Amino acid sequence: MSETLAKYIPEHAVKPVFDLIVANQVHLKIVNERQTRHGDYRRGPSGKHEITVNASLNKYRFLITLIHEIAHLVAFEKFGRNIKPHGTEWKLTFQRLMVPFIRPEIFPSQILPLLARHFKNPSASSDTDTTLSLALKQFDTDNDKNYVFEIPYGSIFRIKNGKVFKKIAVRTKRFECLEISSGKTYLFNPNAEVELITLKNQ
Repeated sequence: MSETLAKYIPEHAVKPVFDLIVANQVHLKIVNERQTRHGDYRRGPSGKHEITVNASLNKYRFLITLIHEIAHLVAFEKFGRNIKPHGTEWKLTFQRLMVPFIRPEIFPSQILPLLARHFKNPSASSDTDTTLSLALKQFDTDNDKNYVFEIPYGSIFRIKNGKVFKKIAVRTKRFECLEISSGKTYLFNPNAEVELITLKNQ
C-alpha cells in the first residue's frame, strides 16, 4: 500500500498517511475521475470503512482529499453517526488530522500560507476556497484549462455536462452566466473550469 501511495501523494506524507490508513482500518480505492467529487467515504455493508479518491488529482489535492475523507470516518466513529457531514465535529477532526501535513517538506512554500488560512475553518470542499483552489490547480498535469474568472465577458463556453453558457456579469464574488438553451441565469465560482467556444462568425 505504501508503494501505491507514493505514486499519488508527496513523499514525506507517505508514512504518516499509511499509519492513518492502518490505524483506522481504511479500505482505500483509487478510481478513475468522477466529475462530481474528488473522493468519498462510506461504511460498506460488511462494516468496512471504504474511501475512494480520484486517481486524476495532483498529489497535493489527492492528499487533502484523502485526509478530508479519513476525517469523516474518524468524526463519525468518535461523535456518532448523527453529526452533520461537514459540521463542527468534522471540521475539528479535519484540522487536527491535516495540521501535521502543513509543512514545507510536503507542500510547496506558496501553498502553505493558503492552507494555514483555509484550515482555520475548513469548508466542505477546498474548491469553494477560490484562492487555494487556483493555487492547487497550477500543479495539475492538464494545465491548459480556462476558468470563468479569466475569460472575457460575452464569451461562450461549455462545461463538463455539455451545457453552453455566455458570461454576462459579475455579482460579488461569483460570475453571472446565461445558459444559451434555456435563457436561465446561473452563478459560477471564479475557478469553475470551462471550455471556451470560438464562434467562426465573430
